[in-house]
Amino acid sequence: MPSTEQSVLDAFYMSRALELARKGVYSTHPNPRVGCVIVREGQIVGEGWHVRAGEPHAEVHALRQAGDKARGATAYVTLEPCSHHGRTPPCADALVNAGVGRVVAAMQDPNPDVAGRGLLRLMSAGIAVQSGVLESEARALNQGFLKRMEHGLPYVRVKLAMSLDGRTAMASGESQWITGPQARSAVQRLRAQSSVILTGADTVLADDARLTVRPDELGLNAELTALAGTRPPLRVLIDGRLRVPLQAPFFLAGNALVATCAAASARERYTAEGHELLALPSSGGHVDLRKLLVELAARGVNDVLVEAGPKLAGAFTRLGLVDEYQIFVAGKFMGSSARPLLDLPLAQMSESLELKIVEMRAVGNDWRVIAHPVPSASV
Repeated sequence: MPSTEQSVLDAFYMSRALELARKGVYSTHPNPRVGCVIVREGQIVGEGWHVRAGEPHAEVHALRQAGDKARGATAYVTLEPCSHHGRTPPCADALVNAGVGRVVAAMQDPNPDVAGRGLLRLMSAGIAVQSGVLESEARALNQGFLKRMEHGLPYVRVKLAMSLDGRTAMASGESQWITGPQARSAVQRLRAQSSVILTGADTVLADDARLTVRPDELGLNAELTALAGTRPPLRVLIDGRLRVPLQAPFFLAGNALVATCAAASARERYTAEGHELLALPSSGGHVDLRKLLVELAARGVNDVLVEAGPKLAGAFTRLGLVDEYQIFVAGKFMGSSARPLLDLPLAQMSESLELKIVEMRAVGNDWRVIAHPVPSASV
């Protein structure tokens, strides 16, 4: 066991590694966000973070910067070094070849291709290994990747914007704009860090929605804005009856995936326009949402951002498919005839769904509430 002083130092350097890893929040998909810091004799001699899939991992960048100073040093990594040949060589081998004396990992990698073998490779080479330093912070950074590896599903966030009286649109369908520019900028950042932006036909038809990332609204520095632009999220439209015309702004904004339970015979028409039609089984006359998420995870999707109306958002909620709600609350009343937040018909207080609020903060003149569903006792 490390001494108390060493534990404090380990947490300090791991915090820096996590800070580096966060720089990849917009660009690493489908890979996890990883940072690495190499320390020798109390000095940081190398730093690195994984920028995008197919490029060197965080450890390689840090080792290159450290050079010969890596020998005998301690490497702090936010995720267990990989031990397999993917699009890049194993990082565990790179650390061994560099002669590091100790490796501290925030957590083990649940990827079946790694799953502890990276740490075993290091130990077999005589390198001291420790895991679990700031693990909760490391897990929070890669919720989507971890859920995909551990459960075969992506992490699902539902973004909602409402007035103080819980309304999302006027009775006519008018909804622009409930919140202010700072909140809309925050939504753009949510889109940019997601693997998929998912919506429904009702939203696209009512709002002429494009669901694209608008770089000028991200509010990021030039480096991160450029990174976000290199990996636009996949836009997924749930359109069970293929009601949205191919001439709609949503399709004109770029390639998209359309999930439907209509006849697959329409596939060629969508393919000719650069889109993909995914035919899925029907559940109660609608696209089977769980099967869609399983399919997306199989394609390497880590994080899904749902931006949809009350029907689709309510369907995800009723099926227990939501991991996190991001609710933007505007300081206004929209009245009792306006549309509710979710299509969620509940008759008794005992049926209400409990949420754990994990964050609440002002965003301009609005508020952002981040909440997680609390599993019922019967689950």
